[in-house]
Amino acid sequence: MIIKKPLILASASARRQHLLRQIGLQFKVVESGVDETFNATESVNENVERIAFEKAKAVGRNIGDGIIIGADTTVVLNGEILNKPLSFDEAVSMLSKLSGNTHLVYTGFCLYDKPSDASILAHEITKVTFRELANNEIEEYVRAGSPMDKAGAYGIQDDYGAVFVERIEGCYYNVVGFPLAKFYLVMEKFQKQLGLL
Repeated sequence: MIIKKPLILASASARRQHLLRQIGLQFKVVESGVDETFNATESVNENVERIAFEKAKAVGRNIGDGIIIGADTTVVLNGEILNKPLSFDEAVSMLSKLSGNTHLVYTGFCLYDKPSDASILAHEITKVTFRELANNEIEEYVRAGSPMDKAGAYGIQDDYGAVFVERIEGCYYNVVGFPLAKFYLVMEKFQKQLGLL
């Protein structure tokens, strides 16, 4: 993929950085510091897209020229939002709820251009089903520390969380933290809108 402007990722997520490098992109990382609080009056789609936009715009204030990528991922189980756990007990509780059930992973992302202030928003949804988990499996996983920086308290890609997932429907990379196929198509569209392609 050819991007005709400097690229800035408004996220410290190692997983997002890895995925973007996987498709050959070079970029600078700038954390946004934006609050990721959900607004109860908005849908999940609207929340993840809004937070992604706020992250990109916050970083864009200090960028003269470039395309800034903002993103936000959350997990939803039967209407309940499961963001990053704040404690050991909360992580155990989340994984216990996910055990034997199907949940949705939402990622919203924003591409924001400077200096034009043009932006484009999109989101992806993936359905993930967990097998039944034993209590000792859950506690062992949480004790290892891996779930604490992940929405829904698990990672599918590079740790023990991979063996919790029975099946997925939709984009695998969305569950990791960034929907690469949709991003690729939206970036092409956005560059055309900006007259870069």
